[in-house]
Amino acid sequence: MFAPVVYNSMSVNIIIKLVLLYNHGTREDSSRGRGGSMEQEMGELRRYRTQSISRGEFALSDSFYFYIKGLESIVDDQVTQRFSSEELVSWNLLTRTNHNFHYISLRLTIIWGLGVIIRYCVLFPLRITLAIIGLTWLVIGTTLVGFLPNKRLKNWLSELVHLMCYRICARGLSATIQYHNKENKPQKGGICVANHTSPIDIVILANDGCYAMVGQSHGGLMGVIQRSMVRSCPHVWFERSEMRDRNAVTSRLRAHVAAKTNLPILIFPEGTCINNTSVMMFKKGSFEIGGTIYPVAIKYDPRFGDAFWNSAKYNMVNYLLRMMTSWAIVVNVWYLPPMTRREGEDAAQFANRVKSAIAHQGGLLDMAWDGSLKRAKVKEEFKEQQQKMYSSMVMGKKGRNSQEPHTETTRRQ
Repeated sequence: MFAPVVYNSMSVNIIIKLVLLYNHGTREDSSRGRGGSMEQEMGELRRYRTQSISRGEFALSDSFYFYIKGLESIVDDQVTQRFSSEELVSWNLLTRTNHNFHYISLRLTIIWGLGVIIRYCVLFPLRITLAIIGLTWLVIGTTLVGFLPNKRLKNWLSELVHLMCYRICARGLSATIQYHNKENKPQKGGICVANHTSPIDIVILANDGCYAMVGQSHGGLMGVIQRSMVRSCPHVWFERSEMRDRNAVTSRLRAHVAAKTNLPILIFPEGTCINNTSVMMFKKGSFEIGGTIYPVAIKYDPRFGDAFWNSAKYNMVNYLLRMMTSWAIVVNVWYLPPMTRREGEDAAQFANRVKSAIAHQGGLLDMAWDGSLKRAKVKEEFKEQQQKMYSSMVMGKKGRNSQEPHTETTRRQ
């Protein structure tokens, strides 16, 4: 049997102060879009002791770091909440966002009722008509263009059909798009990378120019559209689980970039939809190809409609119906200056640098976690890296990387 641990009032007060101080600092860091490393946060906890973390010795206060991290993960998980719709500060008169607002006055109820009539009886029929016209013309037009020989006429007609259809579809969503810094628009032979919130990201970007797209193969309505599009333009669709497909994609992308007359490639390196509050880890494969990277930041205004696609909850048709019954899709797009890989910089470092630039421009939280956690469990390697980092701190090793442990793990993937 273990002897009971007795806390006096002084030790309890110290614990409370440490927790409050730590949480206050964590909130400040989160509001700035960053979090401290393990060493920095433990250093804050050790400020109440004369022992410095640079001495490389164990301190009992170190346990508070792991206690607090565990409690934070239970109470307010910073990762999994990125895979659900963003919570609004105020209600935007959409029924599906009325989660935290229980009292509705009579006046507000009348306004909401009028809004339902306008959205479902006036806007929705017009939007669904435009969407059907746009998608039908996209399927028919790209299929017809696909029968032409691979010459300049085919390329010109393909760009014209894509641009026309995407603009019709954008009207069907009542999309209000503001493009910034157009002098940095992606050029032919380059690679355009952007944060990913929704399948309509493609519609938003393609309203201002044509792209050759790279993405995962889908079924249903999305699959029909993908198969028709690839007939007229060298889009690349693949199965993420097939290693053979992944190798073939890399080869095709290198060949595409080598030809400077080809359309810029549009890639979403996160590999999954995030709720537009943060940017998660960029897969390094897109940055191993070479060539010029054109970063693009996309930021939706959730007050008018939630553009995030929760694919685990809604299929494509249900998602589009939700979009068409929203008030509007209001979005800002920033074209960032082109970026190239620096000397001595590996693909993972380059990907993180581009990701940070996009997050900073869009006012999004820069996170190093992998978006694949949306469907998979945390790998054991992440836990091992945490243990190794703390072990090196206790042993007093110098010159190690003070970044979060999972960053180094993701570089090896």
